[in-house]
Amino acid sequence: MKLYVGNLPFTATEQDVQDLFAEAGAVETVQIMRDQATGRPRGFGFVKMVDGAGGQAAITKLDQQPFQGRTLTVNEARPQVKREGGFGGGGGGKFGGGGGGRNRREPRW
Repeated sequence: MKLYVGNLPFTATEQDVQDLFAEAGAVETVQIMRDQATGRPRGFGFVKMVDGAGGQAAITKLDQQPFQGRTLTVNEARPQVKREGGFGGGGGGKFGGGGGGRNRREPRW
């Protein structure tokens, strides 16, 4: 069972999270999501438990519980929604909409 873990402390490591979830059941994998550009943790991740019973136990035991100074959110992970398109995207705003953000420059005036 794959679990979403939100509001993780930015100082938490995969090993810290694995040790915490191991109290509820056998942990298969832990993945803390990181920013692609900076490599910094984004404050959430995923824990894959070996079985559903361990996953339910982890949700019951750890959801809304303090961990390293923050209150965790733990629930069953939903499937990732496929997103269309590439870079940037529309949106109005002061200078009009449209266009991706890849080579966009601000006006110079």
